[in-house]
Amino acid sequence: MLISQILDDSETIRVAARESGGKARIVNGARSVYSLALEAARTGSGLAALIERKGLGETVDLEAACRKGWLLSPINHPDPAHLHLTGTGLTHLGSAAARDSMHKKLDASQEEQLTDSMKMFRMGLEGGKPANGGIGVQPEWFYKGNGTMAVAPGAPLVSPSFAADAGEEAEIAGIYVIGDDGQPFRVGFTLSNEFSDHVTERVNYLWLAHSKLRNASFGPEILIGDLPADVRGTSRILRDGKVFWEKPFLSGEANMSHTIANLEHHHFKYAAFRQPGDVHVHMFGTATLSFVDGVTTKAGDTFEIEAREFGLPLRNPVEFETPTTVAVRAL
Repeated sequence: MLISQILDDSETIRVAARESGGKARIVNGARSVYSLALEAARTGSGLAALIERKGLGETVDLEAACRKGWLLSPINHPDPAHLHLTGTGLTHLGSAAARDSMHKKLDASQEEQLTDSMKMFRMGLEGGKPANGGIGVQPEWFYKGNGTMAVAPGAPLVSPSFAADAGEEAEIAGIYVIGDDGQPFRVGFTLSNEFSDHVTERVNYLWLAHSKLRNASFGPEILIGDLPADVRGTSRILRDGKVFWEKPFLSGEANMSHTIANLEHHHFKYAAFRQPGDVHVHMFGTATLSFVDGVTTKAGDTFEIEAREFGLPLRNPVEFETPTTVAVRAL
């Protein structure tokens, strides 16, 4: 089942649900995906079962809603400060080669010749999928911001004036809510664009944290249930209405060096990320970057990410912020 959020003619949030390839219909009595998820957590029922119990009403045209700009992020929080955008890197087979080309280090010994990126990737290969299904090695982890940094499908990803690059990262994200007792619950999985500044990251790996504090977009639809083991999609950049760059992207555990459970554990092991009522959008990484192919994006370019299992493609134009200077005042 796929679920999404749209605005109706009266600018009221409506929740839509559909089976893959089918027509979307309004979920009766659902105020938001967030409220549905909390209700499922509190009642102990599965989200899909709760939706079926509520029943489906009128049919809606999601593609028309997308064209009108009525598609919302598929989950939000009434207080954006309680939605967290985070992610992991170097988790996909092949991703280390792309990252390593950005972080060259000249040392003498064979061990020292490995960049930190390659060392981290090797740790994942050796310990990211423990045979007994237990806890494996922790991955690279980063923070992208709170809900104020989340951009709805179709809305522009805005690159800050101080950024050196504005590059896409086509990824799968897990969507989570935290129950009243601090228990994390997974709502499902969605497409995401983990918008990043790869030039800044390449200057010095210690600037990785700076390079990740950017907008992100996810959706338009959430896939309820397990993540397919082998996800095959396409990431592309459109310029002047034509495909300017395009590559396949692979995800799912068959194409990863970590299990989803391991990535989830190493995020939610921190008590700060188990606060009741919070929402988490956690991105699992990628091995496909236009930056590695020498692409520099321009204002007006549109990023498009699609994979059959996730319904509508995720599209966002890119914009560049007007330069500003921030000065702190003493009280």
